[in-house]
Amino acid sequence: MMKSNQDTGRKPLVLNPDSCKSLREIVFETIRSAIVQGELKPGERLMEVQLADELGVSRTPVRESIRKLELEGLVKMVPRKGAYVTPMSSTDLVEMMEIRGALEGLVARLAAVNATEEEIQALRESNDGFENAIGESDYDGIIDDDIEFHEILYKACGNGRLRSMIHSLREQMLRMRVEYVHNVTDMHPLRGQHRAIIEGIENRDPEAAELAAKAHIDTTKDDMVAVLENPLQKSSDQPS
Repeated sequence: MMKSNQDTGRKPLVLNPDSCKSLREIVFETIRSAIVQGELKPGERLMEVQLADELGVSRTPVRESIRKLELEGLVKMVPRKGAYVTPMSSTDLVEMMEIRGALEGLVARLAAVNATEEEIQALRESNDGFENAIGESDYDGIIDDDIEFHEILYKACGNGRLRSMIHSLREQMLRMRVEYVHNVTDMHPLRGQHRAIIEGIENRDPEAAELAAKAHIDTTKDDMVAVLENPLQKSSDQPS
């Protein structure tokens, strides 16, 4: 059953001013971040008047933000009922991870050919940070370092269009990744998965790098689905 804001007991949203951006952009990013970070829960109703009051703005930028979020798939419009945060579906997750696996495999294959020595070193250092964060059960660090690792990988592939495509997909999955990390109890995963990708790139072996990247995404997909479908039966693998 979908919930209204009044039922959630959440803290009011706070607008984060940024002189470099327009008010519309700030409102959009504030609401979007609240959805991604789980402040606005799946199934929660988005009341224009309430959100406008919380943020200290008129209803217009809130309404525009909700429409944009609907296009991103983060908000669902229900006829005669209003706007709700889209529930997270395991079917959606599987479909997105299947696409991502194919794209990440291609990224790793190209990186094995195009990555510079500086980029390979950056991958090593980023993965060290990722594994240290796991050892310390630093949830925010795990997410940040994992994002950094993949960002370096995307840049190293040398294909701007591919990088843009995978960025869009990762953005759609961000709230699922946040939910996943915060529902994992065993933070000592199969750390060698990132290392296997790096090894394939270091050896300039496109096939090995591609297979390692696909295996990494496939393992993570299964683990994320398990957490999403049954949060109480928490997983033991890593985010991506």
